[in-house]
Amino acid sequence: MDPWPLRHLVLRTPRLELRPDDDAGLLELAAEAERGVHPPDEMPFGVEWTDAPRERLGFNAVRHHWSMRASLSSEHWTVNFLVRLDGRVIGVQSLSGESFAVTREVSTGSWLGLRHQGRGLGTEMRAAVLLFAFDLLGAATARSSAFVDNPASLAVSRKLGYRADGSFVQVRRGRAAVQTRLLLASADLVRPGWELSVTGVTPCLGLLTGREPTE
Repeated sequence: MDPWPLRHLVLRTPRLELRPDDDAGLLELAAEAERGVHPPDEMPFGVEWTDAPRERLGFNAVRHHWSMRASLSSEHWTVNFLVRLDGRVIGVQSLSGESFAVTREVSTGSWLGLRHQGRGLGTEMRAAVLLFAFDLLGAATARSSAFVDNPASLAVSRKLGYRADGSFVQVRRGRAAVQTRLLLASADLVRPGWELSVTGVTPCLGLLTGREPTE
C-alpha cells in the first residue's frame, strides 16, 4: 500500500491544476494569504483565521493544513487541494467527507487570493472537486454554506446548481451573522462546458470512499 496515495492525485481544468497540499506548495499558499484574501472590513469565513497578525498568518495556515493531513482517515477526511494557475499557488479548494461510505455526501470550502478574484476561477475550482466527487468517488450530494453578505460565494453556488437548504446564526467578530446552507444533488450539478482531467485517482479510492477499486 502506498503510504500517501494522495500525492499522485491531480485534477486539471482549462486554466487550473489542483493537487492535494504538499509542504512546498503550502509555503506558496502562506505567501498568498499574506498578500490578502479579502478586504479588512469583511469576514467571509466562519473561522476568522485571516484576523491573525500578518506575521502569524502563514504559520497558522501551514499548521492547520498539517493537522488536517494528520487526522485524515476513511471515516473523516478533508483533502485540501492547492490551486495553481500558470504553475503558481493562488488558493485552496477543500473537499471533505464524514462516514462517506454510508452518507455519500461531501462538503466544500475554499479561498482564493484577493488579486486573483473576479475572474471565474472560484467557480472553476469548485466545479473541479464537484466533478471529482460525483463522477469518480460516487457522491450523491454536496453541501456548502456562505454568509448572506458574501455574494461572490453565493453566486458560485447558484451557477453550479445548489439550492438553499435553511440557515443558521453564527457569531462573527463578536456579532450575530446569518449563514445560508446550500445543498447540491449530483443530478442537479450545472456541468461546465469542459471536461475534467484526473490522474492518480485509483490508489486514493480505498482511502476516500472506504471501498477498494474493483480493477
